This record gives sequence, C-alpha cells and structure tokens, in this order.
Amino acid sequence: MLRYVLALAAAMTLTACATRADRAGDGAVQPQLVLVTTADWNATQGRLQRYLFEGGQWLAVGAPVEVSIGRNGAAWGRGLRAAPSDGGPLKREGDGRAPAGLFAIGTAFGYADTAQTALPYAPMSASHYCIDVPDSPLYDRIVDARAVGSEAVKGSTEPMRRDLHADGDPRYRLGFVIAHNPAHVPGAGSCIFAHLRRTPGEPTAGCTAMDDAAMDELLAWLRPQARPLFALLPQAQYRAVWKQWGLPEPVSDE
Repeated sequence: MLRYVLALAAAMTLTACATRADRAGDGAVQPQLVLVTTADWNATQGRLQRYLFEGGQWLAVGAPVEVSIGRNGAAWGRGLRAAPSDGGPLKREGDGRAPAGLFAIGTAFGYADTAQTALPYAPMSASHYCIDVPDSPLYDRIVDARAVGSEAVKGSTEPMRRDLHADGDPRYRLGFVIAHNPAHVPGAGSCIFAHLRRTPGEPTAGCTAMDDAAMDELLAWLRPQARPLFALLPQAQYRAVWKQWGLPEPVSDE
C-alpha cells in the first residue's frame, strides 16, 4: 500500500515548504487523503474524513464532518484509477452527480485576495469563469475573460464570482479544485470543486460542499508537498476497492 501511495504522490508536481507537523520522523512528507463516503449511488449526503499516512498506515485526523454532494448522487468519474468494470453510473456533463473515484487536489480559489492555506491559491474576479460548454476548446478550465475574450466564455454557466453574478451566492467564496477529468474529455463532466454550502444538507450540481468551518480547517491542513488526494465513493464500492487502491480500511460503522 505504501508503494502505491508514494507512486501517486510522485506523479503530482506541486511544491512548497513543509511544516514540522507534516513530516515523518525520517523527514519524508506524509501523504494526505480527504475521503468522502456516501450510503449509495443516489445519496446526496456524505461523510468527510481526513487521513495522514504514517507508520505504514492511514491515520484519521480530526472528527468526520457532514458534506453534501450532487443532487442526483454520484457516478464514476475520471481520475487516478479507472472505474471498476462491475457497473455503476458514469459521470456526464449536467447529470447532477459528483464524480466517484480517486483524484488529485488542485488549486484553491476564492473571493478574497488571499486565503489561509498552503495550497496554491487563485483569487477570482468578475471575469473568471469555469467553462462547462463541452464543445469549447477551454472545456473544464477556469479562465479569465479579460485574457481569452468574452466570446470564449459565452454560454458558460459557471461564473467563479457567484456573489457578483448570482445574487450574492457565497458558495465559491472559498474552495479548491478536484481534478476530475484531467484530460478535459468533452462531455465527461467539468468544473468539479469542493466549496461552501449555503445551508446544511443543500445538494450541489456535482461538487462536494461543506460548512465554512469545515472548509477553513481543511484548507489550513492541506499541504501541496504532501500531494493530497481526494476520494469519493459509495460505501459498497469503497469496500470493494479500498485494498487495491491503497485506501484506509473501512470503519465498522460505515
């Protein structure tokens, strides 16, 4: 399992200075995992638990928190591991499902100029959009209309400053990219984030949403040099793949 975890870590390229708490006794950076489990494919709520790989095993960090996912549940996404061949829905653009699988964690983003996180952070402006138009050459990318032109973002339903474009919507005030569909395959699903939610239990269009306090704690904990991973799986699928994928052993109450 350790070999697999370290191989995944080596495949990602973010770098930054580590803190003492993020290092094992031999000076190696300890891999981090953000794990979301749900009851089944159609569940819209889940449980998020942080893990640190130490002493040859995944150790839980902090208490689990409740999160919301897609309004229609989850579906196999495109990430670091191929979807098993034993069935389950596949993620598609506009299906209202969160991608299931194992993914890299990308850039943090938000409305403010800075954020309390070691992750790379991108402040959003009124001209930033994530392109969810499948036939666009910029599909599944966050772009600035000032750089790519207004025609390039035409038709996108994902302005990154939702407070300015969607009646003060706070959900993108703070979040980070979940690297689903890294090859930007048209129609396979776009603009997948972890972000804030307005009210407890409010589902999303396909992202993972949480309360402000949970997001603040998560972003403060994540370290880019740990090559953090994000996993989302229904419980039955999690139990089927956890050993092969090198994930934590399922807990008894899942």
